[in-house]
Amino acid sequence: MKGQTLAICLVIGSGVATCVMSLSTLESLRVTQQVYYDRYQFAHVFARMTRAPLSLVSRIRAIPGVAVTETRVVRNVTLIVHGLSEPAVGRLVSIPPRGQPVLNRLYLRRGRWIDPGAENEVLVGESFAEAHGFDPGDSVQAIINGRLRDLTIVGIALSPEYVLQIKEGDVLPDMKRFGIFWMSRESLEAAYDMDGAFNDVCLTLVRGASEPEVITRLDDLIDDYGGAGAYGRDDQLSHRFVTEEMRQLRGTGFVVPLIFLGVAAFLLNVVVARLIRTQREEIAALKAFGYTHLEVGWHYFKFVLLIVLVGVIAGTALGASMGRGLTEMYVRFYRFPILHFDLDASVVVLAFGLTTAAATLGTLSSVLRAVDLPPAEAMRPEPPAPFRLTLIERSGMQRFLSQTGRMILRQLGRRPGKSLMSSLGIAAAVAVMVVGSFMEDALDFLIEHQFFTAQRQDVLVTLIEPTSASVVHALEQLPGVIRCEPFRAVGARLRYGHRSRRVGLTALPRDATLYRLIDGDARQFEVPDDGLVLSEKLAELLGAEAGDVLRVEVLEDERPVRELTIAGLLADFSGINAYASLPALHRLLREGNSVSGAYLLVDPLRIDDLYAGLKQTPQVAGTGVEAAMLESFNETIAENQLAIQSFIVSFACIIAFGVVYNTARISYSERARELATLRVIGFTRAEISGVLLGELFVLTLVAIPFGLLMGYGFAAAATTAWETELYRIPLIVEGSTFAFASTVITIASTVSGLIVRRRLDHLDLVAVLKSKE
Repeated sequence: MKGQTLAICLVIGSGVATCVMSLSTLESLRVTQQVYYDRYQFAHVFARMTRAPLSLVSRIRAIPGVAVTETRVVRNVTLIVHGLSEPAVGRLVSIPPRGQPVLNRLYLRRGRWIDPGAENEVLVGESFAEAHGFDPGDSVQAIINGRLRDLTIVGIALSPEYVLQIKEGDVLPDMKRFGIFWMSRESLEAAYDMDGAFNDVCLTLVRGASEPEVITRLDDLIDDYGGAGAYGRDDQLSHRFVTEEMRQLRGTGFVVPLIFLGVAAFLLNVVVARLIRTQREEIAALKAFGYTHLEVGWHYFKFVLLIVLVGVIAGTALGASMGRGLTEMYVRFYRFPILHFDLDASVVVLAFGLTTAAATLGTLSSVLRAVDLPPAEAMRPEPPAPFRLTLIERSGMQRFLSQTGRMILRQLGRRPGKSLMSSLGIAAAVAVMVVGSFMEDALDFLIEHQFFTAQRQDVLVTLIEPTSASVVHALEQLPGVIRCEPFRAVGARLRYGHRSRRVGLTALPRDATLYRLIDGDARQFEVPDDGLVLSEKLAELLGAEAGDVLRVEVLEDERPVRELTIAGLLADFSGINAYASLPALHRLLREGNSVSGAYLLVDPLRIDDLYAGLKQTPQVAGTGVEAAMLESFNETIAENQLAIQSFIVSFACIIAFGVVYNTARISYSERARELATLRVIGFTRAEISGVLLGELFVLTLVAIPFGLLMGYGFAAAATTAWETELYRIPLIVEGSTFAFASTVITIASTVSGLIVRRRLDHLDLVAVLKSKE
């Protein structure tokens, strides 16, 4: 049985490897993140305001639960980078002129610290530096408070606050067009007239402090100074992105291996059941000699546990190797000072426990049948199945079938339970192939929907501060602009009952054509005159439905509060979003026709002229280029997901072959006596091969459609496990994926059949035909 045993070990090893790969990488990320946060004093609470005096710091420190307070000056500026035609955005963060910040401390990767009194020296985040090939000594130009200045890069740094450098309002990181720069506080204060003031504060809390209470009290203090709403670490964008990625890894580490191990348990059940049927006489003899039920049962369980042990050892070794490779990929993506891969013993124990549980449950019924088999009954050969005509024969269609065809149908009909289980096993292999391959379909749909159907702008322009709608006319006059549609965005907290979420509230024109509210079924939503359109995910988190009334607390300016009705729910795939019409938001804010930016449709032949114009526009805080967003998506989310998916597809192929080979091998073992009899009475090798392989062909043909349906269900379970607040994977399975799964199973059936067919050439007719009686 070495071939069958090896195939089952490969199936078990695939499930264990996926589990070990995902959970060990997850544990490495978690431990590294925690150590980095603790060692470099990552803050617990963050807040921004327009301008607050340093005298406010003592009142902030007096808030119950606050341990450490750090004030800063933080400003976004337009960067002019050599070799980059479009403007980039830099975030200038002040640091003390001497020594490290108290919170969010820096790790200096290369270069040196800023010299005291140096006005134009900066440290730059490693992601931005690598994207542009910056080294210590290079320079970059920035428009600071309306003046063009040359900034000299003296060091490359990392910060726990920016493990992932992503700009607020973006759903994807853009390493080329957004960078973090740390600058002497004295220089930033002088540039923005912030002497004796700050516009950003970070806090750490004492153990056991109530974060919501601290945030409420902090909001009350900064409200008079243009506070934009304090928020905790869970809402900090970089931390949230890493956390959601870890949640997806956890889903991969549990859901996919459970599917694989379920298939392995099924295979073990079939193999052990077949083994027990062929060893009836041996079981009877053992019981006759006095062996107990427990001893007989333990014998077969040891056989199962040996297979499990081999599979776990092989899967752990392979999973550890792949986990190390996956960890190296995360090292390139997330900016930890060091990310050390560590194979946690608890992960191996968990994988062994899951595998053993699946194998035990899968073989328990077969072992119990062996234990309960009375010796007298077991001494007799298993009675043959009763003969009966199949449904096709009773319908009169047998005249269209050859003799071999009738033999195949009678064999399948004689033991419908065995035939059903064999076909179900192959169907499970088809399903595993579908769930292993559908991710590419989902990502293709996501790209098409997000970047070509819903969002059709070429360039997104954001302004330094909300400005009169007259700026739209100025943007329309820039070179190459074909269409310009404004938007207004504010931070808001939505409450429904005891639940709340901090979100970005975006207001769009009712006739918007560049940024459209379109769900996954291509239904377009009209922006309501009054009320909100919410992401379905946001509504789920709030426990609300369409027609419910939400409490909307705007987190800037006068911080108005109003109750608005949910006018519709949008099935989108990124973030948790809320939308309103421009007039509705203007009424809520009690302001004129101000805008936060605009979406631009641009003549591609004049795109460089547009970028040159935007660089010279002081009101522009940043730009988002649709092509760059697509590039970023392919380099981040798509690359990470497809890397993991490639492992799963490889394992799915192994499982598919293992299942089909076992089915063919068991069928051969059970029918060897019958096939030998046919050879003795004159059938050729080709004819008996047709009987055996034809049965496998029929089982595969019946299994494929059911397997495709099962695979769709498995894919639905996987998308649910991978769903996070930041991203949802759409349940899209294209015909090409179904065709790929069907083709792989067909090839596996053909190869397995040919391997088993070789055994027929060496069939020992005398040995096989020896009577069992």
